[in-house]
Amino acid sequence: MSMLDTIRQWARRIKQDAVMLWFACRDPRTPWLPKIICMLAVAYALSPIDLIPDFIPVLGYLDDAILLPAMVWLAVKLLPAVVVSDCRAEAAEWMQHHERKPVSRWGFVFVLLVWSLALLLLAWWWF
Repeated sequence: MSMLDTIRQWARRIKQDAVMLWFACRDPRTPWLPKIICMLAVAYALSPIDLIPDFIPVLGYLDDAILLPAMVWLAVKLLPAVVVSDCRAEAAEWMQHHERKPVSRWGFVFVLLVWSLALLLLAWWWF
């Protein structure tokens, strides 16, 4: 297996785990701390816009390569195993049926709020 194939499989797994976390957010068996981490990861992963746009050299891809997988990994580690297995099955079914990941409007709002807060802090510091 080539390195490119390994990277593709890894990216596909992150995408499917993001959808799995989307289902885990709605599962009543999910404890509150993993639920919050799931919500943040899902908001970021399923947002139609990036926190750091990809056209920004290095940082644009670094957030997708480090921040998102780290949030997904942490959320999966904190979730009960039964929730992970059930939600992975739901995510696989969703991805097979819809052939795309869902879109999070809350993720869009989250990214806009982060950028707005950053601009407000910058304006406050600058002036």
